[in-house]
Amino acid sequence: MKTVWEKYSPTELKEVEKFCKNYREFLTLTKTEREFVREAVKLAEKEGFVELGKKKGKLKAGDRIYTVNREKNLCLFVIGEEPLTNGLNILGAHIDSPRLDLKQKPLYEKDGLALLDTHYYGGIKKYQWVARPMALHGVVCKKDGSVVNIEIGEKEDDPVVGISDLLIHLASDQMKKTADVVVTGEALNVLVGSIPSKNEKEEPVKKAILKLLEKKYKMKEEDFLSAEIEVVPAGKARDYGLDSSMILGYGHDDRVCAYTSLRAILAMNKPKRTSCCILVDKEEIGSVGATGMHSKWFEMMVTKLLERQGETSLVALNDTFSNSMMLSSDVSNAFDPNYPEVCDPKNSAYFGCGIVFNKFTGARGKSGSNDANPEYFAKIRNVMEKEKVQFQTCELGAVDVGGGGTIAYILAQLNMEVIDAGIAVQNMHAPYEVVSKGDVYEGYRAYKAFLKKM
Repeated sequence: MKTVWEKYSPTELKEVEKFCKNYREFLTLTKTEREFVREAVKLAEKEGFVELGKKKGKLKAGDRIYTVNREKNLCLFVIGEEPLTNGLNILGAHIDSPRLDLKQKPLYEKDGLALLDTHYYGGIKKYQWVARPMALHGVVCKKDGSVVNIEIGEKEDDPVVGISDLLIHLASDQMKKTADVVVTGEALNVLVGSIPSKNEKEEPVKKAILKLLEKKYKMKEEDFLSAEIEVVPAGKARDYGLDSSMILGYGHDDRVCAYTSLRAILAMNKPKRTSCCILVDKEEIGSVGATGMHSKWFEMMVTKLLERQGETSLVALNDTFSNSMMLSSDVSNAFDPNYPEVCDPKNSAYFGCGIVFNKFTGARGKSGSNDANPEYFAKIRNVMEKEKVQFQTCELGAVDVGGGGTIAYILAQLNMEVIDAGIAVQNMHAPYEVVSKGDVYEGYRAYKAFLKKM
């Protein structure tokens, strides 16, 4: 298969660079779910989207609306010419990424150092998260109802924090351990200070840190109880490779699919079928909770849309979902020549070969997968080929080696057609992941073609 780089014209190459520059900058700004929603709403409102509660009257073709759930979910709709009961064309992605979360009682002092206790979020190789610059992002919710945004470690003059590693000179016993225990979860403690507060006999360094937090954020130690602070890699997303053909950054999984899906629906005008983009939280820990895909929030939003078109029956809701089609926009593993043994080369995704369709994900024996219907994928193939979108297919690793899950099976439970479609990633779930710019752009084109032509 030829790569997209061999097919792009000079004009198209400029479009790729422009699109990916915007994505790289967006990725740098959105290291948490709340930050993604906040920046996405800004883009949507610039393109004429209006919050559903502010939109009065009956919904009509061309209306552009959005709704936010607890600052961690975003759903956008462009109302189509056909009634909602004819079905939606849905793009669904998750905006959470593997990271470290501060515990509710995180701050302590030991041997003259102040540290923060963490609990890792999602599947990670714990040893990858040590000895690197880290930043703190999140919110502190106080008893009086006020909320303070936290961001430390991203500005040029900001300090960064991090987790220490054992020096190689003393690591002979550590090096004998298997990778899953060479660094334990309870050892992922973030070093945040070493200067003691004067005239303090007990925990002087911890108290010095608390004074800094109180001065800058008016935050007391007890406020950690109702805080949501994430420890993420510090710094900007960067061009990667001597030819700048790739992007290195934190959180490609799954913000690369979320961003391209977002941009695709922003490009819709008055589609035949209603376009929808749903961006959700908690996929990395099972899509649980009020902001995960297992929540009834999406169904509640569609019910509200139907009501605004005069449909209030359960039959109408069921018809809407049964007639809908979805791309579960989630990343795939890119073939890595350093580790060829974990993949089937014929059924792997390669950098520069376009968007990736996974008929099924899951683990050994397809456990936990959606396993899309071939009739549905045949329709998608037809649209992609007519729109000259380059695509490839893959499985998530060799049989019996591993696997993974997405939100696809959850939406399929509503009796709609669903298939996984995303962008290939190297270093998945590491602090810094890598994608191909060509694949990012083809992902955007694929999502746009799906919304417009299916």
